Amino acid sequence: MEKKRLKIFIIASLSLLILALFAGIYLLFDISSFVKEPSRPDAPEKTITILPGQNLKIIAEHLETEGIITSSFYFAVYAKFRKSGKKIQAGEYLLSASKSPEEILDMFIKGKVKLYRITIPEGFNIKEIAALIEKENLCSQVKFMDLSHNPALIKRLAIPSVSLEGYLFPDTYFFSKQISCEDIIATMVGRFKSVFTEEWQVRAKELGFSIHELLTLASIIEKETGNASERPQISSVFHNRLKKNMRLESDPTVIYGIENFDGNIKKIHLQTVTAYNTYQINGLPPGPIANPGALSIQAALYPAQTRYLYFVSKKDTTHHFSETFQEHNKAVIRYQLKK
Repeated sequence: MEKKRLKIFIIASLSLLILALFAGIYLLFDISSFVKEPSRPDAPEKTITILPGQNLKIIAEHLETEGIITSSFYFAVYAKFRKSGKKIQAGEYLLSASKSPEEILDMFIKGKVKLYRITIPEGFNIKEIAALIEKENLCSQVKFMDLSHNPALIKRLAIPSVSLEGYLFPDTYFFSKQISCEDIIATMVGRFKSVFTEEWQVRAKELGFSIHELLTLASIIEKETGNASERPQISSVFHNRLKKNMRLESDPTVIYGIENFDGNIKKIHLQTVTAYNTYQINGLPPGPIANPGALSIQAALYPAQTRYLYFVSKKDTTHHFSETFQEHNKAVIRYQLKK
C-alpha cells in the first residue's frame, strides 16, 4: 500500500514538474515573441513621461494603459531579466506600439528622450534668445539672462567678457525637457568655439583684433545687414573707418545702449553718450551687440577691398555705398528724403 502511494506521489510530482516545464517553456517563448515583435506596426507615436524614481511596475503598467505594450507583466519580467529596472532614465519619450518592447527598453536605458527643435536666428541678442528659450519651456527668460551675465559661469566657459552676448552661437539645436539652463548655454558657447576655428583666430590676430573685438565688429555687421550678399562691403566700411580713426556711427549700437527701446530711434538718442553710442565714442563698443552667425564673422575677418566710408539704406534691404561724404549726402537725399 505504501509503495502504491509512493508511486502515485512520484507520478503526480513528475506530472506537475512536466507541466511546470512546459508552462515555463511556453512562457519563455511567449515572452520572447512579446519582446521582439511590435504589437501594432501602424500605431501613432505618443509622448510618455517617466518620472524620476518611478518604479518598474508603475512604468510597465503605464505603458500598457497607453497601448504601447500588450503586457506589463511580460515587460517587467523582461526588464528584470536584463537587470535594467534601475537603469531606466527619467524623461519624455516619443513611443509607439510600432516599436518592440526590446526597442522601448533600450530607449529607456540609453535615455533617448524626446528632443525639441529650437532655431536661434542670426543677430538675436541675449534677451531675444532668452525669450525664445522660455517660449519652448526649456528655461525661464529671467534665469537665462541672469546666467548669461553670471561671472562664475562665464569664467567656467572661458569667455573673456562680462556677458555671453556674442558667444551664444545662432544655430538649430535639439534639447530635451530635462536639460538645465546652464547646459543649454554651454552648448551654444561650445558651438561658437567649434565654429571660430584656429584659422579664424590667427586671421583676427593678423588684423590686430582680439577675438572679443572681432566678434563685436561681426555683431555690428550682422545687425546692419539687410541683404546677406552685402556683408563684406559693410565690413569694409567699418574696417576703413577704424583705420582712419573715424567713428563707426552705427544705429544698431546706439539702440543696444538704450534701455527699453521703443523701436523709434530719435536725434536725442544719437546725441546721448553711452558705452555703445558709436556716434559719440571712438572705436568699437565694449562688446558685441548681438550674436552673429558664421557669415558675419567671416565678413569681419575678410572684408571686401573697397574705399567705402559710408552706406545708406535704399529701403529695399540693400544699401548704397559711398567713398566721400558729398556722395553719401546725395545718396541720403535720393534714398531717404525722396517723397
